[in-house]
Amino acid sequence: MELRVRDGRAVLAGEDESGEREVDPHSLPLGADLAEALHEWAKVADAVTRTETPQDGVANALVARRGKQLAIRIATVMNSQVSYTDPVSGELVSVDAPEQPAAEPAYAEPEPDTEEPEPTPWGTGLTVSLITAAIVTVTVVSLSLGLGETSRWLALVANVLVVGGLAPSVWLGRRVPVWRWVAYGVVTGVLVAWLSLILTLL
Repeated sequence: MELRVRDGRAVLAGEDESGEREVDPHSLPLGADLAEALHEWAKVADAVTRTETPQDGVANALVARRGKQLAIRIATVMNSQVSYTDPVSGELVSVDAPEQPAAEPAYAEPEPDTEEPEPTPWGTGLTVSLITAAIVTVTVVSLSLGLGETSRWLALVANVLVVGGLAPSVWLGRRVPVWRWVAYGVVTGVLVAWLSLILTLL
């Protein structure tokens, strides 16, 4: 197939059983946009070649480049080689259809995560847990003993309220990398405080 310009119109020439034949781009499955672009280019090319004023080469280069671009689009749509005759220089250039990228599978297996997990900071984490446990133990024991002097039931209610207030935070923080150490310390501190309080009652 060859792209040509005939009297301001773009035509595509090809061989069939009866010999060479030129057809209008609209008669081929190229799409209306591409066919119109071909005819617009042909009009400009015809005007450039018919002008009597000397050219500086810019218009000729633009016509040639646009024609080659359109030939590549035709080769892509038709998936075949297209020859392009430059209307200014008359040079015949062959354009191959660009290779189609390989279709990606509908579902791609996720690549395995090769990153090694970060080591658990046992030293720092246990230090944070120990400090948190000490603070919670001292706070709960002091609060309970202070209220226990007034009423043991009041101390019991205060313990339930403290533990109930801390429970949601401990539950949410048990899987967070940093806050899990604080959560461990809170749980340990409450248990140690309760054990200490039970021992004081004996």
